[in-house]
Amino acid sequence: MHPTPPPLSTYVESWTPGPVEEEDPLGAGPAAALSAVLNLPDPAHKAGEPLPPLWQWLYFLNWPAGQELGADGHPSNGRFLPPLPQRQRMWAGGRCTITEPLRLGELAERVSSLASVTAKRGSTGEMLFVTERREFRQRGRTCLVEEQDIVYRSGRSAGQHPSVVDELARPREGEPWQLPLRPDPALLFRFSALTANAHRIHYDAPYCRDEEGYPGLVVHGPLLALLMLELARRHAPDRQVRSLSYRLRRPVFAGEHLVACGTPRGDRAELRVSTHREERHAEGEVTFA
Repeated sequence: MHPTPPPLSTYVESWTPGPVEEEDPLGAGPAAALSAVLNLPDPAHKAGEPLPPLWQWLYFLNWPAGQELGADGHPSNGRFLPPLPQRQRMWAGGRCTITEPLRLGELAERVSSLASVTAKRGSTGEMLFVTERREFRQRGRTCLVEEQDIVYRSGRSAGQHPSVVDELARPREGEPWQLPLRPDPALLFRFSALTANAHRIHYDAPYCRDEEGYPGLVVHGPLLALLMLELARRHAPDRQVRSLSYRLRRPVFAGEHLVACGTPRGDRAELRVSTHREERHAEGEVTFA
């Protein structure tokens, strides 16, 4: 009989990482690159222009040395990575409040801190929820505050995934706002590079199948969130997003047809990403100023 592993909370009882302050000039290059990757009709890439919601993910990037990466491509150590054995990571969702948009070409400051650590037990075992808080400032003013929820496990659990990727089936479409996309490996590779994400599930197909049990390359959760927010930018270009929230529920795989859908409801809009398999791989909401 195998001994019962200790609760995950025991590994983080004395884990209290302090805040980190960083600066970034918010050059126009990354924003122009993402506009090209997503074939955006109205690219945001000029100095002085507002940075679209969540595009701050293109900046303040961390590039650890290659020898500091684990077998899965994630960094082995980091300020806000909990000290769990056989740590497995999944981006679960987040929130963002925008007082005023960040501006390209102007020096920005980011203060990152640990907001909360909570252990929970679900149907697939124990999980550790870590929330990281990030405050972004320009010209001495706080422009936006973001929280990211990351879920960690100790060891790997078997997920319920299709055995093969269906590249022909299309999702049902019904909402007023729609943005269809069929992510391919080139798009995922380029998005990984733009966000300094070396996780192998996004570009190493044999690793996905043999080590993680996925049928193909996994579409980035942050990419799904950005696609949902792109709906608001395209369909309500004159309305400033005041706050947003999103939740990532089920993975999407390269080659699948997806559609980001949105329904405006007064001063807010409901958002989701669907495929033929799931109506809500991701869901979100924005409120307008």
